[in-house]
Amino acid sequence: MEHTYKITGMTCAGCQYKVQTLLSGVNGVKSVNVDLPGGEARVEMESHIDTNSFKEALKDYPKYQISDVNVAMPKAVFEPGQEASKTWIKTYKPILLIFGYVLGVSISAGSYSGNFEIMTAMRAFMAGFFLVFSFFKMLNLEGFAESYAMYDVIARKFNAWGYIYAFIELALGFAYAVNYNPLVTNTATILVMGVSIIGVLQSVLNKRAIKCACLGAVFNLPMSTVTIIEDGLMIAMSAAMLAFI
Repeated sequence: MEHTYKITGMTCAGCQYKVQTLLSGVNGVKSVNVDLPGGEARVEMESHIDTNSFKEALKDYPKYQISDVNVAMPKAVFEPGQEASKTWIKTYKPILLIFGYVLGVSISAGSYSGNFEIMTAMRAFMAGFFLVFSFFKMLNLEGFAESYAMYDVIARKFNAWGYIYAFIELALGFAYAVNYNPLVTNTATILVMGVSIIGVLQSVLNKRAIKCACLGAVFNLPMSTVTIIEDGLMIAMSAAMLAFI
């Protein structure tokens, strides 16, 4: 069964992560999905749990207050019309625009010499990808780290990894831009993105309605197969460049 609760006091992604973590620790809870803009938490549970149990879980953080909204039984993890009000293009417009810009620059770079050079184009794409995505993460580094910790396998246990990851992306962006040691750069990309995609796959396969942190805390993008394709593409391109060194 799933129960929806009203949550007050949440002001940022950090609050969202804190509330989700605390409520998830209550005995009998199967999953928790916190909607920050809506101020609600949808809790899937094995059997009915008294609201006082959740209040007890939040007692050390008095700014967060929880109250009943409604009960739905049975109910899917995702609200049926949650994303229906927004078209796919509107939902992913930021990432599609970035992809288009980076792809355009990459094609231009690859065609600069007169003959299209696929390796140059891929290197330019990787540089643009990492530099742009790290930029958005840097706009709210704390918010990104807290959002990233909601699904990444390392950041869940080591919160500082979110901060480190943003700078790794920045470093990789510069490394691709100056063509620094392709063997080291591409190997590092495969390792970093390979670990990152594990948490993404787990979240998508488990149908967890959480925010994707790929563009930091600036845009509210849902975790989906788009994120898997994004990470998978970077792994595939770095592997291809390794093969042609």
